[in-house]
Amino acid sequence: MPKVIVGMSGGVDSSVTAYLLKEQGYEVEGLSFILFETRGRTDTATCCSLQAIEDASKTASAIGIPHSSVDVRNDFIEKVIEPFVDSYTKGLTPNPCILCNRHIKFPYLLKEADKRGAEFIATGHYARVRNALCVTRNELKDKNASRITHHGLRLLKGIDPKKDQSYFLYVLRQEELKRILFPLGDYKKEDVRKIACNLGLPSARRPESQEICFTGDRNYFKFIDNVSQFTCGPGPIIDMNGKILGEHKGIYHYTIGQRKGLGISSKEPLYVTKIDAEKNIVYVGSQEQAKIKEFEVSGLNWLTPIYPPEQIWRASPFTVKVRSMMKAESAAIHLSKNANMVKVVFDEPQWAPAPGQSAVFYDNDVVLGGGIIRG
Repeated sequence: MPKVIVGMSGGVDSSVTAYLLKEQGYEVEGLSFILFETRGRTDTATCCSLQAIEDASKTASAIGIPHSSVDVRNDFIEKVIEPFVDSYTKGLTPNPCILCNRHIKFPYLLKEADKRGAEFIATGHYARVRNALCVTRNELKDKNASRITHHGLRLLKGIDPKKDQSYFLYVLRQEELKRILFPLGDYKKEDVRKIACNLGLPSARRPESQEICFTGDRNYFKFIDNVSQFTCGPGPIIDMNGKILGEHKGIYHYTIGQRKGLGISSKEPLYVTKIDAEKNIVYVGSQEQAKIKEFEVSGLNWLTPIYPPEQIWRASPFTVKVRSMMKAESAAIHLSKNANMVKVVFDEPQWAPAPGQSAVFYDNDVVLGGGIIRG
């Protein structure tokens, strides 16, 4: 059987991934990344901690596979942390997991696979890769023929709707899909946890990883204060009628849709609806005012080209997600002539799409592509 390099974070998902592939007969080697300065960090719910790498090494030993680590801190700081900080200081809401997948995790796994003579790489993501010929109508859960002609390999949602991570993977490319294995895409999280418990793996009871792994306590604005020289003084918080309601602490303390921590009083709940970095203003409004029906998306990556290339890519059965755990909702996608930008128009307004976050397009379970929501 061919050799596969498994990205191991020390968590239960990557641990079971390595075990399953070994059971399938692959020659498996575990690899962890040193992503960020971890001195003094003891929290185990982060893939950046030294403890997580030690856990991965213990798990690899228990499974009976070799394990090593690679220091990628310089690239991680340049391509994930610095853009993360820069986006927040511009009033945007970035997704560091997607940045990491695009610039660090998969490129480095493939680089190390080439060095070590491995044909494949694997991670513990809950997603599936299928040849287009195997993407049947039944698998798409739809009796009607798809409007997309699927060629090559396709990235699909994982079967567990509570854990599907295909949203974070839209940045992959066909040449990468050819070498990626996602064994957990056909499992539910509870079953993966049971496998780890039955095997007595060190990671069996390890808590879920945080989305912003390198901030430790999830306090991203304190992290920005510590690592950035950016200075942004307080400014006004203004409602949709232009009334000043209070003063904000700096725009990077706020995200679209935020309700708590605004420091203002109102008869009805108010949410952040817009952040104007240039004028240093945070705008707030009602729950309905925080819902958006249409927006533009740029920085596109298409996993499935459009056939035929219509000017308006109509909704059914196409859907869009603007957050990883939301239900994909029906939308029309208006294509620009140069295909570098699209306008998404949902059938119904959606809760607080945030500029800087990703919008990901689906044909039932198939990931078509995605891009960055524009402000």
